[in-house]
Amino acid sequence: MKRIIQILTPPAQWKLPVAIVLGIFVGLGAFTFKVSNAVSYLSDSPETCVNCHIMTPEYATWNHSSHREKANCNDCHVPHDNVFRKYFFKAADGSRHATMFTLRLEPEVIRIKEAGAGVVMENCIRCHENVNHNVATKFTYEEVQHGFGKLCWDCHREVPHGRVKGLSSTPNAKTVEKENIVPAWLKNLTKK
Repeated sequence: MKRIIQILTPPAQWKLPVAIVLGIFVGLGAFTFKVSNAVSYLSDSPETCVNCHIMTPEYATWNHSSHREKANCNDCHVPHDNVFRKYFFKAADGSRHATMFTLRLEPEVIRIKEAGAGVVMENCIRCHENVNHNVATKFTYEEVQHGFGKLCWDCHREVPHGRVKGLSSTPNAKTVEKENIVPAWLKNLTKK
């Protein structure tokens, strides 16, 4: 252990620059953690989904749907078979979303990816098995991809987000007010 500490300790002339660089990285990391409201992603709150403005149409259309009364975003878009799969999926999907948003790669019209569609199909069946008991077979997303049965949203296209999606489809949508993340000292500095 002592040997490892010796290897990781910089020479005397590098201690101050290393401390400054580490301080910058820790500060940027803490700032990013605060700005992204990272802790909120551990919850099931629908307001978390509008941390990025790109999700405003999805939040607004869900908020005006019948699903709002019984289901939040994670009830449909995250696996529920076990806690490890749930949080692994949230982490992987959230990392992809954060990367796309940070690098400004997000499309105007959001389309669900294959992994997400499979999860939504699982959750449709999980929540609605008491009302679709007349359906002879409940096909999984993978079975539908191979030509068996239909996806739930092949018939229920309007549920819960509506048919037309995109930033231009809900131009005046009211969502959660976000706090301004710019510190007062920086605002005062930029006013001059």
